[in-house]
Amino acid sequence: MVNQGKLSNELVTQKALALGFDLIGFAKSEELKEEVERLENWLRERYNGTMSYMERNLEKRLNVKEILPEAKSVISLALNYYTDEAYSNKAGSGKVSRYAFGTDYHYILWDKLEKLITELKEIDPNFSAKSYVDTGPVMDKAWAIHSGLGWMGKHSNIITKEFGSWIFLSTIITNYEFSNYGNVLGDFCGTCTRCIDACPTSAITESYIVNANKCISFLTIENKEEIPNELSGSFENWLFGCDICQDVCPWNKKFSKRTNEPGFFVKNSNKEINLDEIMEMDNIEFKMRFKDSPIMRAKLKGLKRNASFLRAGTDRTILNKTGKNK
Repeated sequence: MVNQGKLSNELVTQKALALGFDLIGFAKSEELKEEVERLENWLRERYNGTMSYMERNLEKRLNVKEILPEAKSVISLALNYYTDEAYSNKAGSGKVSRYAFGTDYHYILWDKLEKLITELKEIDPNFSAKSYVDTGPVMDKAWAIHSGLGWMGKHSNIITKEFGSWIFLSTIITNYEFSNYGNVLGDFCGTCTRCIDACPTSAITESYIVNANKCISFLTIENKEEIPNELSGSFENWLFGCDICQDVCPWNKKFSKRTNEPGFFVKNSNKEINLDEIMEMDNIEFKMRFKDSPIMRAKLKGLKRNASFLRAGTDRTILNKTGKNK
């Protein structure tokens, strides 16, 4: 019989929901052999682009006991970030991915996780935990699947029946053992390939496999190098990130719900940004405009690179339509 101590699944769930989390699941601590094997295969294809950090600490991704030796359970939490804002797609502006409209989700989730762990420790001082928000060697998506929150979509994002894929994930590794653990849901994408078909750069090479070297999100955020010229004109006006594969997903069209977290609403008009404004921006203005925003990740140099790339792509599209470059 499991010795739960003072914390039950129900109590932890109650505390998490009260802090604003939308979904919570529990999984037994176990090795993620299949998941790490797939990761290694993906890395061998060099699909991680310049994200060399993904090649490190594979032993911790495999076994969370390498992070917390006394680990017995993993708690997976999801927070809905969807806002039903529409883009104008006006000429001369670049679109920002929905996840970056407001405050950086790391700040919001870190705060909620800290409060949750503090409250649980107050109830039972024997509760020990380490938490992550995609900034450490933890396979957040794999644990979301194992805990029963959702399944891996063909675009490689986790899809939930409650909110589609418009969710941020976070993970708590704990020494606690619980009486109930989630069940893997299975794949509910069926024969649908809309995300694959809609990707303008063919970054989704096959179901569940994304080549970051072609992914608009990677190229406009994590990538610090120049964007390949052969992709010019194919970004569909995405300046920072990209939501195409999520926008076309039937689960998102049907189950998207407006977030209850005010920090995710549009801040400082960071939904569509004038490209000329970016090119004229200095570093002081950049830091003031995008303080606490995920857009800080690209830095001013990266944002100007993206704006320049979009403008060049627009010029090329116009030339192609008029035939003046033939």
